[in-house]
Amino acid sequence: MGSTELFIRRPVLSIVVSLLILLIGLRAATVLPIRQYPKLSNTVVSIATSYPGASADMIQGFITTPLEQAVASAEGVDYITSSSVLGISTIQVYIKLNFDPNEALTEVLSKVNSVKYLIPKESNDPVVTKSTGQTTAVMYIAFSSKELTSSAISDYLSRVVQPVMSTVDGVAAADVLGGQSFAMRLWLDAAKMAGHGVSPADVSAAITANNFQAAAGQTKGFFTISDVTANTDLRSVDDFKRLIVKANDGGFVRIEDIATVELAAQTTDVSVAMNGEHAVFIGVQASPQGNPLIVRGVRALFPEMERNLPPSINMKVAYDSTKFIQSSIDEVKKTLIESVVIVVVVIFLFLASLRSVIIPVVTIPLSLVGVCSLMLALGFSFNLLTLLAMVLAIGLVVDDAIVVVENIHRHLEEGAPPLQAATRGAREIVGPVVSMTITLAAVYAPIGFLGGPTGALFREFAFTLAGAVIVSGVIALTLSPMMCSLFLRSAEEGQFARFVNHGFGAMTRWYGRKLNRSLDYRPITGLFAVTMLGLVGFLYMHTSKEFAPDEDQGIVFALTKAPKYANIDYLDYYGAKLEKVFQKFSETDLSFVLNGVSGSQGGMAGTLLKPWDERKRSSIALKSLVQTELSKIEGINAFAFSLPPLPGGSGGLPVQMVIN
Repeated sequence: MGSTELFIRRPVLSIVVSLLILLIGLRAATVLPIRQYPKLSNTVVSIATSYPGASADMIQGFITTPLEQAVASAEGVDYITSSSVLGISTIQVYIKLNFDPNEALTEVLSKVNSVKYLIPKESNDPVVTKSTGQTTAVMYIAFSSKELTSSAISDYLSRVVQPVMSTVDGVAAADVLGGQSFAMRLWLDAAKMAGHGVSPADVSAAITANNFQAAAGQTKGFFTISDVTANTDLRSVDDFKRLIVKANDGGFVRIEDIATVELAAQTTDVSVAMNGEHAVFIGVQASPQGNPLIVRGVRALFPEMERNLPPSINMKVAYDSTKFIQSSIDEVKKTLIESVVIVVVVIFLFLASLRSVIIPVVTIPLSLVGVCSLMLALGFSFNLLTLLAMVLAIGLVVDDAIVVVENIHRHLEEGAPPLQAATRGAREIVGPVVSMTITLAAVYAPIGFLGGPTGALFREFAFTLAGAVIVSGVIALTLSPMMCSLFLRSAEEGQFARFVNHGFGAMTRWYGRKLNRSLDYRPITGLFAVTMLGLVGFLYMHTSKEFAPDEDQGIVFALTKAPKYANIDYLDYYGAKLEKVFQKFSETDLSFVLNGVSGSQGGMAGTLLKPWDERKRSSIALKSLVQTELSKIEGINAFAFSLPPLPGGSGGLPVQMVIN
């Protein structure tokens, strides 16, 4: 008894095998993660070192250069970029694709620690963080208030909101953008200092000596103990004002005699505006191996955050990348359903029998659900590419079952009873079905072995498609023959079947006549074939090439660059002009400007567009129009760009140049 005959004569076994495939697949489908694209490790390790007051040349020579030279020898480094500006050194280490992020962070940390002794003692310790290589965060949340200052908002966010967001699984960091931390500012008066004979070093030494933390310990008695607290630090503006800097001729020189003291922002080189109002942003960064859909976890915190917000602070989501991701996934799901309907209709038109249609149609859900177990075993996820593989698989997984049905139907036409026809037909078709399955799987599987970003992205696509075909082959040799023995009763044709067969017969005869005529002109037919074959290479060489076509992600960003002498007031002035440009377009839903976030003379702006069904123009069309308007603004350079359609591509701008 052959394998196919076993399943035909024992239908319960066939049903159990199919149910096993279905149930295991359904269980796998419920636990498979949902992502936009396959999981990639596109890691960037950032090293930020601050040295307040130091010039850019000093930062470059004594901080940036030693750190760069040390980090360059770390394992997994692809390339390094750095910037040295007044008081700040920033180094970005780009790690090779899919290199372990944790190992990369450990390597960079060890290299940084090995050269810390070379860094000036007055500078702060380097801060090393890891993140994805994306230009933007996955979500920006704006906080604004008409009563509180940016410093007060930043203080609340850093103490209450930021720690809560950082606890969400997959969040690498929740960065406060445009925030101004509280600090005690001492504005020294050079003339008064000269009159009292006080130098800046004297002021610094006095503050250091009189503002320190003391651990006083505790006292112990026979039956009690008491904690001892020593208030040795300065806590208010008045404390700083009354601080003695120098004893002079029997008197004292205090801070208030030579300086103006105020509690204000630590730095004013960063600002954020949304729809023309000052705000503070929190940018949610996904971890290198994290899922952009972590935004769902962040959104789950919103109700509690809004309840605890001070009455004067307003919270609003300025940008959410998951809206485009969810819209894309929903569109693919819609396409999946449409593909199933089209395939079912086409099968029905060709087989012309409802009984015959049921057999291959059952293969579709079984194959698509069954392959989920293979996806789970391989560590895959539901994403745009695996869903695309399922869409393509719909037309492939029915082939094996159709071949089985057609061959068994042929035996029915020859007069064999259903059980005998199913047994003979299935036995004859085992070899072709196996060869078809292996051939189709072998066509797509090699894509999964490609290297670089393309291979990393399409590996799940290739193996999902090949796996669905393999599952369909198993079903075609187990369930389909059994169903044929039960459903296909005779070879008698109904009225619709006779109509369809008559139509296809007429088409076959017409094609036969045309084929015979073409064989009478073999040189012309051969010349046509050679011409088409030759055009393949020509068309391939002259077809435009790109990593991936731009997609309408519902937002247009702009990078801004001001002259080197510009300050934050300069950026704010032109930032207002940028927002006016964005508001000119009817498609704009929200606009924002972040100044000073990528250097003291640079920033980023953007316009969030209305939902796709509420506008006629796409972000691709608007990008060129926005750039035309931005180019008219004198005094600042602004470059409009869209987010890269695929991870691992460019960082936004299509061309970036390095001048040595």
